[in-house]
Amino acid sequence: MADRDKARTPLNKDRVLRAAIALADDAGIDSLSMRNLAQQLGVVPMALYKHVANKDELLDGVVDVLVAEIDPPDSDLDWKPAVRQRILAARRTLQRHPWASRVIESRPAPTPAVLAYLESIIRMFRAGGFSVDLTHHVMHALGSRIFGFTQELFDNSANPDPQAQAAALQHLSAEYPHIAEIAVRADHDDQSIVGPGCDDQFEFEFALDLLLDGFERLWRQGWSSADPGHHRTAN
Repeated sequence: MADRDKARTPLNKDRVLRAAIALADDAGIDSLSMRNLAQQLGVVPMALYKHVANKDELLDGVVDVLVAEIDPPDSDLDWKPAVRQRILAARRTLQRHPWASRVIESRPAPTPAVLAYLESIIRMFRAGGFSVDLTHHVMHALGSRIFGFTQELFDNSANPDPQAQAAALQHLSAEYPHIAEIAVRADHDDQSIVGPGCDDQFEFEFALDLLLDGFERLWRQGWSSADPGHHRTAN
């Protein structure tokens, strides 16, 4: 009965894309195929091709829907809190869809919603008085953090059993004592993807605030990449 009700509801592109997001949320992004999506919607796979030409167009559309969900900052904020608020809103959006960062990174070209989002970030810096030159380098420095995620230095998601973890830590302490002293820091977040001893949200905001503070310092100094004094080489 439920499948018949789905089939009776007219398909449109928005419904297809939101069903794709729901499927990825429920079963993971690797489960998202045209066949599985058609089954989810109660239609034959060919019905989907009237709305998305192929899986690449489907994924582009999914990215656009997700990025469009990112809340804009309050209109009365200065550039620094506005950028911070916008990026943390992006992080909250991606946290609702843990697979989304993989899809964003996989797209060969930015989608319209991604371009609009990047335009909004650049506009905040420019409105704050940043030069085109400084803004260019700022965007590079932020990287994927603009979308609320980063590629972490270490992947400790395996969560070995306590005995194996203790043995590994003992070996680590003998060979790499400085890494070990960082690794034994008290846990903040049991679900951390950064690793034991790390609070994902804290680490993200810590680095974001460092970057924003650094950008502000350069802006106040009138920084320019054309200034030879800003290109230092090691002795």
